[in-house]
Amino acid sequence: MEYRIEHDSMGEVKVPADKYWAAQTQRSHENFKIGIGKEQMPDEIIHAFGILKKAAAIANNKLKPEKMTDEKLWAISKACDEVIDGSLSEHFPLVVWQTGSGTQSNMNANEVIANRGNEIAGKKLLHPNDDINMSQSSNDTFPTAMSIAAVMGVEDRVIPAIDTLVNTFKRLEKENEGIVKSGRTHLQDATPITFSQEISGWRTSLEKDKRLLQSALPELKELALGGTAVGTGLNAPEGFDVEVAKAVSQITGKDFITAPNKFHALTSKDELVFAHGALKALAADLMKIANDVRWLASGPRLGLGEITIPENEPGSSIMPGKVNPTQCEAVTMVAVQVMGNDTAISMAASQGNFELNVFMPVAIYNFTQSVRLLSEAMISFNDNCAVGIKANKEKMHSNLTNSLMLVTALNPYIGYENAAKTAKYAYKNNISLKEACVTLGFLTEEKFDEVFHPEEMV
Repeated sequence: MEYRIEHDSMGEVKVPADKYWAAQTQRSHENFKIGIGKEQMPDEIIHAFGILKKAAAIANNKLKPEKMTDEKLWAISKACDEVIDGSLSEHFPLVVWQTGSGTQSNMNANEVIANRGNEIAGKKLLHPNDDINMSQSSNDTFPTAMSIAAVMGVEDRVIPAIDTLVNTFKRLEKENEGIVKSGRTHLQDATPITFSQEISGWRTSLEKDKRLLQSALPELKELALGGTAVGTGLNAPEGFDVEVAKAVSQITGKDFITAPNKFHALTSKDELVFAHGALKALAADLMKIANDVRWLASGPRLGLGEITIPENEPGSSIMPGKVNPTQCEAVTMVAVQVMGNDTAISMAASQGNFELNVFMPVAIYNFTQSVRLLSEAMISFNDNCAVGIKANKEKMHSNLTNSLMLVTALNPYIGYENAAKTAKYAYKNNISLKEACVTLGFLTEEKFDEVFHPEEMV
């Protein structure tokens, strides 16, 4: 491998000749060999750095054009666009497990954009610190990148995935209207419900999760940029924070604003905890939905068997013909991971000491993983399972008519205690509710038929 010599305030460093990063990135790459190749800084953060560095250059060009010239802005913007579209991803090698402020990743972005910008300009035009990092600090850029990545992940990935699954459930509701089945509480037989009502519960859970996520977005859209090192805005021109938020909004098409209190923005991550709490709520509901589906599809002969789901792959290496609810299992594992991520984010957010939180990389690593896993799991579950759910009407009817909890319909006619005696007698003697009720002398056959209508209990 060929190398070139780069230098920083600590001296000279050998850097791979074919990479745009420079001395500070190389030092971090050598000093933090933790999770290399597996736990690198999320792409979402790298792309967010491209957005915020372009926005900072636009703001600096407006506020101090003598330093951020039109030529520099042009070169920086071109390089940032390549960071944003992912074409420079190989030049961002750093892992999550680095300094807790994300300083090295900020410098990684500064160095790559400067070197690529110089290449575009065809001359030594840009300096990583003086130009790309102008009016900024790692302490306000990294939390800003976190905010941008979180908002884009929730708005562009999670919410559309929720909408996709909700639309499938809406279709299933219409297709299954009027199908009466046994409800279940405590995993025991309960009074009747329609299958469409059961599905509506799944749909409404997801719709509420969407509203919870939307309620978290305004707080995530407050940007720390402009606070620089400790929140005072040292070395940033007046109005920089407002202008850079406008520029980020223009680039992303989303309504970001500057954080009204930069001291809070640098040290507190409460908005990330709140937003991830909504992701955890979504994970909890997806766990419930996936479990319902696999219980209802259990069998095919010895379980509930009230629905069928698509058969996607063989389920056993030893039992021929076995098919498992694999999509449901994937969703439940994702839910468990997201719940674990929530604990990590909560712990990280609690460690804001004085003027800076230094657990930021691990917090956003877990947040972006939750966003990716939830959005991809919902699409996979939708496309490979939910769209193919079919009601087994015969099994639903059989289970319904055999349910002892239909006796609840008799309460107004024979009273709670006599209804309980009827159910227990029917169960003990393995006979129908009608036979038990007539045998016990609570109702005649004719009266039983007159008042007993399970389909009207929904």
